[in-house]
Amino acid sequence: MPATVVVGTQWGDEGKGKLTDLLARDMDMVVRYQGGHNAGHRIVVGGEAFALQLVPSGVLYPTIVPVIGNGVVVDPAVLLAELDTLSAKNVDVSRLLVSGNAHLIMPYHQELDRLTERFLGKNALGTTKRGIGPAYADKSSRVGLRVQDLLDPKIFREKLDVALHEKNLILTKIYNRPAISAQAIAEQYLDEFAVRLAPMIGDTVGVVHDALAQGQRILLEGAQATFLDLDHGTYPFVTSSNPVAGGACTGSGLGPRDITRIVGIAKAYITRVGAGPFPTELDGELAELLVDRGHEYGTNTGRRRRVGWFDAVMARQAARLNSLTEIALTKLDVLDTFDEIKVCVGYEASGAHYEFPPYHQSVLHDVKPVYEVLPGWKTDISASTKYDDLPGKAKDYVKFLEKTTGVTISVVGVGPGREQFVRPS
Repeated sequence: MPATVVVGTQWGDEGKGKLTDLLARDMDMVVRYQGGHNAGHRIVVGGEAFALQLVPSGVLYPTIVPVIGNGVVVDPAVLLAELDTLSAKNVDVSRLLVSGNAHLIMPYHQELDRLTERFLGKNALGTTKRGIGPAYADKSSRVGLRVQDLLDPKIFREKLDVALHEKNLILTKIYNRPAISAQAIAEQYLDEFAVRLAPMIGDTVGVVHDALAQGQRILLEGAQATFLDLDHGTYPFVTSSNPVAGGACTGSGLGPRDITRIVGIAKAYITRVGAGPFPTELDGELAELLVDRGHEYGTNTGRRRRVGWFDAVMARQAARLNSLTEIALTKLDVLDTFDEIKVCVGYEASGAHYEFPPYHQSVLHDVKPVYEVLPGWKTDISASTKYDDLPGKAKDYVKFLEKTTGVTISVVGVGPGREQFVRPS
């Protein structure tokens, strides 16, 4: 049976965790295909919040096999702490599988991430300083350590010595920091992490393909979002991997023909964390109202998110980059109190009009949004259990977004809870 991909269509924080959790109830396996623990998914179940960083959202269903694919970079300490937290909440984590080809985040990755951001000063990228970028850089440079290396102490130590020879020169000679001990890392990773992770490590590519061959349903879950993609995002203010739907293939080991459904997640407005262009960004009282009503603070970092009106220009680009089959719209309820709601339907810059984002960064930084203004519904929609419960103006807003993006909206979120969604007919 073909697989389904869930992908963020904006700058992340669109509610992928909740949507993945919703779709997962009909799945047999959920595979995380890229990213690290720099992005969290928050799911509310029975009034209890679960903040997931590395473990796939499907872990909350006892019948689902959660898989961390080869495209993910794994911090073992974070993964084990997350598993312990879930276990303490009576979630069965014994089904988790971790790809032996996934790369490890090492202590020197985190140290270099922090130092590099500090060195960049006003040009800092706004990373979470958790070592994700340096880990992916080592992967590309072919000096990274992989999860499977935890199972071979001799190989692990040899690779660690090679990596630290260069890293310690950078730390001591460039940043005037103390060298990192290979022995200390080896003891922690081999004596502590490897022992606990060993039963979970395996050939996830084979497992995923076997599941498809048996007719099982697979959901592919990414982190971050389309415009944080290393190739297609607002570079350099991007992540270090490919969150777009195409990245689901390389990060899981599936082929393009194995995927037939691609669900894009979009907030009813838009947010981003850190630096970078943001054409529809708001400030002042209106921005604070959106931040307050939407609880727009990072799941893991607690950082305040920048907020703005829905950007259909970005949504159209996301639709074609990902071949979206549908959109799941989240947080419509956050707009309940607004008298009017704006939607960006185009950009203008130097007399030119853009239906899609301009490719050149200098133009993108200078664009002015072209808005359509829609009336607000001024009604609490959080208790809605079916689409017809929504006020007419709320449904008009949903229909307008469908029209201007050219993609069908299949799910509308009306609150943070697991069951707070409606489906347009």
